[in-house]
Amino acid sequence: MPVPSTDAVTAALATVNDPEINRPITELGMVKSIDVAANGSVRVVVYLTVSGCPMRTTIVDRVTAAVEALDGVSGVLVELDVMSDEQRAELKAKLRGHEEREIPFTKPGSLTRVYAIASGKGGVGKSSVTANLAVAMAELGLSVGLLDADVYGHSIPRILNVTEPPTMVEGMIMPPQAHGVRVISMLSFKPGGIAQPVIWRGPMLHRALEQFLSDVWWGDLDVLLLDLPPGTGDVAMSTAQLLPNSELVVVTTPQPAAADVAVRAGTVAAQTHQKVAGVIENMSSFPCPHCGEPLDLFGIGGGQLVAEMLSAELGSSVPVLGKIPFDVALREGGDNGQPLVLSAPDSAAGQELRRLAAELCQKPRGLAGMSLGISPSRRA
Repeated sequence: MPVPSTDAVTAALATVNDPEINRPITELGMVKSIDVAANGSVRVVVYLTVSGCPMRTTIVDRVTAAVEALDGVSGVLVELDVMSDEQRAELKAKLRGHEEREIPFTKPGSLTRVYAIASGKGGVGKSSVTANLAVAMAELGLSVGLLDADVYGHSIPRILNVTEPPTMVEGMIMPPQAHGVRVISMLSFKPGGIAQPVIWRGPMLHRALEQFLSDVWWGDLDVLLLDLPPGTGDVAMSTAQLLPNSELVVVTTPQPAAADVAVRAGTVAAQTHQKVAGVIENMSSFPCPHCGEPLDLFGIGGGQLVAEMLSAELGSSVPVLGKIPFDVALREGGDNGQPLVLSAPDSAAGQELRRLAAELCQKPRGLAGMSLGISPSRRA
């Protein structure tokens, strides 16, 4: 059997995507050399972006599998090298395609849907809902990013089991991925780990959010979710300023007292000119495991109450997007890094989360925050 040509090996490598950038390694200039021996043994040398690349094993495995699939290959040896400063600078320029400090999601023509998940207070399951929605959207085949904007109380890394730090390429931050979702959080930038507090005033929070949006290479996202801190503080205002096209999704529980607080998170939209996509009621009623009757551990009607009050305050219809039944597995999944939509997709809560993810992806976009490319003119 004839051995494969160098062109055939190159074509095989063109099917190998870098696990962080999700583009072919041939397109990114990561293939240093290819040698095909007379006995069919193939040696491939691949450039890593940095010497400590956390995905090096994945790259080796993908390259090996792609080349081994060629007819006539008797063995594959993958060696690793590291890009020079000049090569990293070229890669950065190729990936960004825009100037420094620019937020790609605000550019005219951006098709990324941006949802800011908000709540009036903590403890309503907002972060768990956000993480599960992100994973469910990725399961639908979408390119999804999740920004943990709760700088003080970040919890997304635990919920999604994000253990790898981001890779730095010439000042550009390559976010780690978990369950198909690109994730960035303040946790990765704290030398003291999870126990180290963040003691910042408003301007520092704004700067951190801006950096997460402009310095992180998110790629071509279909959806970006932001897990906002509870309340109506600095981050909520900075989100509206930096991402005027973002839509708010308000999470509450059925308890009327919680609903009263949740309304405030939504009425911010009246001042920031954002759209409220809708309300999600978490910890809703669930059937009794013995008699089947609905159990209302946290009361009833909170989601509908928030939707009605927001509709009246904003002068536009704000729908209840869905009600997620109370499920202990949702909390357990957040503790062990296994989102419910993956560990128990057929549970009542899992089905509702997946339905919500699909609905949010299909909602028509409004014009809030979008540049129409027109300017006023004066008629003679």
